Amino acid sequence: MLRLQNTLTRKKENFKPIRKQEVRMYTCGPTVYDVAHIGNLRTYVFEDVLRRSLEFLGYKVTQVMNITDVEDKIINKAKEQKKRIGEVTKVYTKKFFEDIKSLNIEEVEVYPLATAHVKEIVELIQSLMKKGFAYQGDDGSIYFDISKFKKYGKLVGLGKIAIKDGARVSADEYSKDNVRDFVLWKTKKKGEPSWRSPFGGGRPGWHIECSAMSMRYLGKSFDIHTGGVDNIFPHHENEIAQSEAATGKKFVNYWLHGEHLLVGGERMAKSAKNFFTLDDVEKRGYMPLAFRYFVLGAHYRSKLNFTWTALESAQSGLWNLWRELGRLKFLSEHDKFKNNRELVGKLEALFKAAVEDDLNIPGSMAALRRVMSDPDISPSEKRRLIFKMDKVLGLDLAYADVLSKIPVHIKALVVGRELLRRNQQFVKADTLRHKVESLGYEVEDTSYGPFIWPNYNRKSHHKT
Repeated sequence: MLRLQNTLTRKKENFKPIRKQEVRMYTCGPTVYDVAHIGNLRTYVFEDVLRRSLEFLGYKVTQVMNITDVEDKIINKAKEQKKRIGEVTKVYTKKFFEDIKSLNIEEVEVYPLATAHVKEIVELIQSLMKKGFAYQGDDGSIYFDISKFKKYGKLVGLGKIAIKDGARVSADEYSKDNVRDFVLWKTKKKGEPSWRSPFGGGRPGWHIECSAMSMRYLGKSFDIHTGGVDNIFPHHENEIAQSEAATGKKFVNYWLHGEHLLVGGERMAKSAKNFFTLDDVEKRGYMPLAFRYFVLGAHYRSKLNFTWTALESAQSGLWNLWRELGRLKFLSEHDKFKNNRELVGKLEALFKAAVEDDLNIPGSMAALRRVMSDPDISPSEKRRLIFKMDKVLGLDLAYADVLSKIPVHIKALVVGRELLRRNQQFVKADTLRHKVESLGYEVEDTSYGPFIWPNYNRKSHHKT
């Protein structure tokens, strides 16, 4: 049975969806004011692994990932660049989708834009005001009264909170040392986008956007909500408060949060200017999938320190996986091996058990490596198992078959080398081998004939 660490209860719990074999899941998507850094992308990889794991275990998944296209940072970026907000968000939304595609992150069912759901947001705010959970401040903005929601702080574990009368915060992000009534609707300001509403012109606050969009597509109560640990407070805490205050129902059953990516032991962040983007990764000659392989090496709830040396090791590891799969394909054409069916079943069960243990992907990778190295499993069976496991890992291991397609002129050189070797013309044979290597390929002599594979150092073969 799948067990997940629930941030809400601080326990690892058996997963039981509201609807049998169906999972409804909401993922906090990007605020499209800039290019996502690889720390952000680590979180999206974790959420993709969660989705893939649920599908692997037989669940039908409906996932929603919002796109925040109106927010303080976006407005500031538009002013800085002297562009319209729509121009800014269009560029960075496009880039975001390019990045997640490069990381082999599966598409979700719905990508709602905040600006396309102002109607739902206004209706939710009206409901909160009608029930006495929200009020209009003297600045014209609408605020959520956290003193009226008795369970406020349950996600982050704030305990009993003492709030000064009238203390408010209009910023979208703030620390848990600065707990205040938070903004739902920001009153109209010159130079900022605004929409009409019964409480005056303005725009949505960040927190209310996610509540409105998640409930629009997933219902008043749903199974899983994900994000990074930095979303726990105030964003997810505020989502719970405003959603449950409006509906009177439990908002989400399982909250899952991915840990930070670090650089030099410090959290990677735009504000700290210690971040790298996927473009930076590619400019240094690394594949996006090498970054995915790197982050899969640590549990999603563990902090992970990023170094270029570690990424180099990850790229080498991924390339070796592809190479071994290519070699297994070559050997399977001469497959005279017998399988230990009991062993195959045990390794499949080991992989599944790791997945079910709160997405223990490092454990799953260990099971994959055991499959790879075990002499009692045939090459064709190894390939079947590994491709099945890759449905969770998402490393596009089938790309090995693309790399296996050796150009005709390379094959001709290798055939010529084989003829020379048979005639004991070893010096000339070595000359042809060096020629093959200079063209970016290696030759491994096996009892079944030569196995040809692209050289790791040839960037022309790298998948981007």
